[in-house]
Amino acid sequence: MDVDKERSKLEAGHSVGKPPPERTKTVLLVDDSRDTRLITKLFLDYVGYVVHAFSNAEDALGQFDPKIHDLVLTDNSMAPMTGAEMAHIIKLRSPATPVLMYTGAAPEDQSCLDLVLQRPTPLPVLKDAIDKLLAARR
Repeated sequence: MDVDKERSKLEAGHSVGKPPPERTKTVLLVDDSRDTRLITKLFLDYVGYVVHAFSNAEDALGQFDPKIHDLVLTDNSMAPMTGAEMAHIIKLRSPATPVLMYTGAAPEDQSCLDLVLQRPTPLPVLKDAIDKLLAARR
């Protein structure tokens, strides 16, 4: 996949390939890597999720609403607040909201995480993990 080409399409609001399926669940995506964030958002959007993407935990926490966001998907290695620190705050605000960490550097304390996927993990595996966490929440 040509990252620059796909980034341009995403930033311009164009979809890629066939029309996306009906949107039913919303994911709060947090990753400080612009390319990873855009590719993950593009993929999840394509498979039917509404995705609100942020480059840092502080901005994501400012917009987090458990009535809107069905799941939080985060990296860990971010500054100044890590994904694990953000997960603790998410769970204080909404214990039922699943938090999935998709990272190359998993934290030692995973007590506020529902699942950790070690990168590199293929995006279809990430989708399956999100589907399972959301199905268990029903």
